[in-house]
Amino acid sequence: MDERASCFRQTKDGLEIFVRLTPSSSKDAVEGTEQGSDGRSYLKARVRAVPEDGKANRALEKLMAKGLGVAQRDVSVVSGTTSRLKTVLVTGKAQDLVAGLNAILGESARGGGSEEGDVP
Repeated sequence: MDERASCFRQTKDGLEIFVRLTPSSSKDAVEGTEQGSDGRSYLKARVRAVPEDGKANRALEKLMAKGLGVAQRDVSVVSGTTSRLKTVLVTGKAQDLVAGLNAILGESARGGGSEEGDVP
């Protein structure tokens, strides 16, 4: 299975994306995928926000919404709120969301990392 495809799963509402988040970073960016020690694949993301009072989770939701071209209200961290490993639910048409996710990952693979809050 393609590592990219295994970092998410389709649901009746949209996509659940498995994310490994690094808070307190120098930039907000999606940096591809990686395989965890548990064998699952995760989307690697960094945010400048600190991991307190939900700030890093909200920054991740904003980053994902911008990258996928959806409203921020359509993105929510549904598990792992106090962990680096999170599940993010994005509601919408799964086909469009998968295309958006592939575009983000394709951009990060070409070295088009984002700076200053921009998403590829």
